Amino acid sequence: MRRTRKSPLGTLLARLAALVGLVVLGALAPGTAQAAQQTGVQAAGLHISNGRLVEGNGNDFVMRGVNHAHTWYPNELGSLADIKAQGANTVRVVLADGHRWTANTASDVADVVAQCKANRLICVLEVHDTTGYGEDSAAGTLDQAADYWIGLKSVLAGQENYIIINIGNEPWGNTDPAGWTAPTIAAIQKLRSAGLAHTIMVDAPNWGQDWQQVMRTNAQSVYAADTTGNLIFSIHMYSVFDTATEITDYLNAFVSAKLPIVIGEFGGPADQWGDPDEDTMMATAEQLHLGYLAWSWSGNTDPVLDLVLDFDPTRMTSWGQRIFNGANGIAQTAKEATVFGGGSTDTQAPTAPGAPTASAVTATSARLTWTASADNVGVAGYDVVRVSGGTETKVAASTTNSVTVTGLTAGTAYSFAVYARDAAGNRSARSATVGVTTANTPTGSCSVGYRAVGEWQGGFQGEIVIRNTGTSAVTGWKLGFTFADGQTVATMWGGTAAQSGGSVTVAPASYTNTIAAGASVTVGFIGGKGATNTAPAAFTLNGAACVNG
Repeated sequence: MRRTRKSPLGTLLARLAALVGLVVLGALAPGTAQAAQQTGVQAAGLHISNGRLVEGNGNDFVMRGVNHAHTWYPNELGSLADIKAQGANTVRVVLADGHRWTANTASDVADVVAQCKANRLICVLEVHDTTGYGEDSAAGTLDQAADYWIGLKSVLAGQENYIIINIGNEPWGNTDPAGWTAPTIAAIQKLRSAGLAHTIMVDAPNWGQDWQQVMRTNAQSVYAADTTGNLIFSIHMYSVFDTATEITDYLNAFVSAKLPIVIGEFGGPADQWGDPDEDTMMATAEQLHLGYLAWSWSGNTDPVLDLVLDFDPTRMTSWGQRIFNGANGIAQTAKEATVFGGGSTDTQAPTAPGAPTASAVTATSARLTWTASADNVGVAGYDVVRVSGGTETKVAASTTNSVTVTGLTAGTAYSFAVYARDAAGNRSARSATVGVTTANTPTGSCSVGYRAVGEWQGGFQGEIVIRNTGTSAVTGWKLGFTFADGQTVATMWGGTAAQSGGSVTVAPASYTNTIAAGASVTVGFIGGKGATNTAPAAFTLNGAACVNG
């Protein structure tokens, strides 16, 4: 089994809740009687102070990272170096306790921790076997997960500066989620009684999304059950969280109550269950100084949530670009833990990079290379920006002196420049700019198949299959066509339609944004029609004609 997103049943129920159950948002808040109280017991390493996750030296630590499916891909541990290279300061590692998947051994977990430390990443370790307990009959219990962690005590002890124990992933489904509270408290107390002093993370019920507000309502009592006070809550944000109000209300409720919280998983690409509002998730996390961990690096059965394809960092998806290089993304906001040297007293910025040069320019991408910067401590990476008048937009990040910028529009002029940054966050002066004009998409490098899947009085369902017949990937495409009989597009999946009269343009969804050479993507829609429903006669992709059929 390979995890790709929430259980379809669970998400469907969650979506129903968004219509009828989320009216309680704002009416409930954790700790409505009082804010969280600290016990005065301070852990030796990562711990909670005044509702915040801090390091052993008291410095605030805000998680910025991703999830990695280690237990299903044990030979891909080298991905930790690639994740670090994109600027992450944390990785949440999927493990198994043996109930559902083969247990990760003590030596394997020790190696995971060692690799996290070697790559200067804080490591959140989680047991995945508990996913959907009460609804998924294959799921294990939190008590079983607690026993697994206790069995690893010899490996985990002494690593409190570097790891967080996430007891069990999404440890309750949508069946009687109120049953989550008591087992969660019992598991926490079992770990503390066994002498584990690490910061503990607990996931919400409802497949992690807490749409019935069980974790939110009971957070104060759960937090109080930890005698050390070193407990952090984790909310998973997928299609339940598709509006800004739902996201900001939930996160602010915990912050106001001084109860620590992190977005332990989240997705952005739309699917048949909804369209998560990842922009608000990331912006609110940055505003409130809360951590977030995107799902997931690679290996999903449906690659819509892969940040990179086939564990290859050179094949970053549009979802990966959003997480690492977008607004409030990892490259822009992550700060390395001070236990690894981040946040040092270094105040000297690197020298400005050399002016970039462009090569391998296609209709949708360009390779940029520049002379490396120098720094008194060391250059941590580079940020590439698109320059338009007085406006800059970050488009890529790299740890080397070259990068391929993707998602460009065919036949368009761009101006790019580069900044260098060091581990302390000091940024260089901007390099000189380079002008790049992308190639036009040649006629015949695409084909489009169109059909009416079904028709009824006044409406129909249409399907469009766009195939890239060229030799390079097409990213950030725009499809154009014209309806001859007054048809209209009402709802679309796989893309977003804009219509003026009979003319329709379609921009991709995040999960259809890139069409590899020789590959295709499918867009579906519900439309309105009159007595006739003639198929469009011609299609263009990025302004160039496509073969029909």
